[in-house]
Amino acid sequence: MGFGKATVGDVQRFWDARPCNIRHSKSRIGTKKYFNEVEKRKYFVEQHIVSFAQFDKWRGKSVLEIGCGIGTDTINFARHGAKVTAVELSKKSLDIAKRRAKVFGLQNKIKFYLANVEELSKTVPIRRYDLIYSFGVIHHTPHPEKAIKEIKKYADKNTVFKLMIYNRYSWKVLWILFKYGKGAFWTLDELIARHSEAATGSPVTYVYSRTQAKKLLRGFKIKDICADHIFPYQIPDYKKYRYRKVWYFRYLPKSLFRLLETSIGWHLLITAKPTLAND
Repeated sequence: MGFGKATVGDVQRFWDARPCNIRHSKSRIGTKKYFNEVEKRKYFVEQHIVSFAQFDKWRGKSVLEIGCGIGTDTINFARHGAKVTAVELSKKSLDIAKRRAKVFGLQNKIKFYLANVEELSKTVPIRRYDLIYSFGVIHHTPHPEKAIKEIKKYADKNTVFKLMIYNRYSWKVLWILFKYGKGAFWTLDELIARHSEAATGSPVTYVYSRTQAKKLLRGFKIKDICADHIFPYQIPDYKKYRYRKVWYFRYLPKSLFRLLETSIGWHLLITAKPTLAND
């Protein structure tokens, strides 16, 4: 599992061309209506984000968000009273996030930085945070282990680190393997990278088993790790803002579908704290 030829510049150009969730609304980009529709759709499809982020828990606390995208979670941390530092690699995404903050009158509660997480301390002043939050970002940088090493510089023994990375043993990986790879498992890493996102061709997408996640998070002790999220909708309908499930999920009892999500979901949700010398 490696993407040695890909660069941070490749990743930046990919996300500048198609910021994540930018098509979650048909309204004019940058309007309040647009941002409200983006948020509604995001949390409808990925309902687990709200319970994982625990936005209301961080009122009055300092939050460092790594990879803020167009700012959906960022705004919700700020709305709930957190003091937010938001970092993003894609300039286009960051510009939209900044616009979002102004639209909702939260620009004074968020500090935005255009930065590469692998060299975070070159741009973002080092200080400790109560929460470091990164949802679906670290697996898209060429050297995730460098990112984790940088992130630890902003943590002390009381810092909570909440991280989502992609799950190797998931329904989506199996779906990608058979839909696009016709079972050619020896090409799996390339297939996952190409088809991991709504926009095809991601230059870097790592996926992790629980064991690999623990190895990645050197310097942190994992307090909780669980799987969640299976996308059940027919993609052609979804692109037209219709939520019709594929046939094999349509007739599946909700309880069984939920069991699948928590067993082989695409998202590995990790809560960790820095390792102490005597741990």
